[in-house]
Amino acid sequence: MFQELTDKLDTIFKKLRGHGKLTEKNIDASLRAVRRALLEADVNYKVVKEFIENIKAKAFGQKVLKSITPGQQIVKIIHDELINILGKSDVPLSFAHIPPTVIMLIGLQGSGKTTLAGKLGYLLKKQGRNPALVAADVRRPAAIEQLKIVGQSIQLPVIIGDSKNPVKICKEAIAFCRKQGNDVVIFDTAGRLHVDEALMQEIAEIEKATQPNEILFVADGMTGQDAVNTATAFLKQLDFSGIVLTKMDGDARGGAAISIRAVTGKPIKFIGVGEKMEALEHFYPDRMASRILGMGDVVTLVEKAQAAMEEKEAIQLEKKLRRQEFTLEDFFIQLQQIKKMGPLDQLLSMIPGLNPKALTGIQVDNNSLIKIEAMINSMTADERRRPQIIDGSRRRRIAKGSGTTVQDLNRLLKQFNMMQRMFKNMGKMKFKGFPGLQF
Repeated sequence: MFQELTDKLDTIFKKLRGHGKLTEKNIDASLRAVRRALLEADVNYKVVKEFIENIKAKAFGQKVLKSITPGQQIVKIIHDELINILGKSDVPLSFAHIPPTVIMLIGLQGSGKTTLAGKLGYLLKKQGRNPALVAADVRRPAAIEQLKIVGQSIQLPVIIGDSKNPVKICKEAIAFCRKQGNDVVIFDTAGRLHVDEALMQEIAEIEKATQPNEILFVADGMTGQDAVNTATAFLKQLDFSGIVLTKMDGDARGGAAISIRAVTGKPIKFIGVGEKMEALEHFYPDRMASRILGMGDVVTLVEKAQAAMEEKEAIQLEKKLRRQEFTLEDFFIQLQQIKKMGPLDQLLSMIPGLNPKALTGIQVDNNSLIKIEAMINSMTADERRRPQIIDGSRRRRIAKGSGTTVQDLNRLLKQFNMMQRMFKNMGKMKFKGFPGLQF
């Protein structure tokens, strides 16, 4: 996500910081490079023009030019302006005072509405709500069946009406959910390959009949300016309340995310960052600006870790580390938690201070985790608890059972031994400020 843009901006910022003294000439040259990088990232040209003009107005002030760290000052100005473009602050979903809350998803065919209905339902369920999905797309072949499969995978009810009239289906679904105690209703409406009168008429009728609390425009983030243009066309016909950008994990440029808020005036509420049901993130402008500028996103990283690990599990792990009892069984459990947090390359990109270019050429292979799991699964319970008993014959058996090689297993055991030594050394550490206190 944003990898191409982040790399280009990082190169520009390095040159800026390298100047002992900034002048209007070298600031202007840097901003021309920023403008070029944004345009190449498919950011709307009007948005780029306003963005650069706002930075110039602040960057050419005497405070910046005479600053001790002028390069850092310029980067901060760019960071602040980027937050302004992205929306200043996050805008959460609006919930009805009297349930059910009605959420209507709109957008073109192929933008990911049906999958998003499941992801949003899954997220709200984790937050303690009781959502239901409504199959309001009666036009696309297999749309209803797809939503049923999505609902089954996350154990959420899917309401399918007898009628071919989507307006009637949605009205009846609200009444049904009110009786059943579902406090959120999510409409998966029909899309088209392009904006047409029939599509707009249909969603306008649903909106008028059901008065949704949220109308979310779903856009494919990989389509760049096409997503922005489509959002503008929809907005002329229907005043939606927010935007969801899907498939952002596959978008290395990020033009849609940077442009769409500024052009439409509507907040981005969520972004899709993967195919799994849990791969949906709340959109925070300040965190996203930091990611784009290669500053990491430690808050989201911590939130992902908290969501993946229960508090009791964390306490138990801490006790084992203190007692130096970390085993391959514990290591296996931690691998499961890491997998829940998302792809490794995404997690690494959130670490502050880690230069994105440092990862260039490094293959972050998520399949390597599967190989490690297979090797640990091929061990006996005793071997996991006491890996020192794994001799030559045991190694051959484990490698054969896991479909790996003895060399792979040797590498795993060596890395695990290094981890154990590290934890042992941490246990011996004493902190000067707190005599007697040990890890």
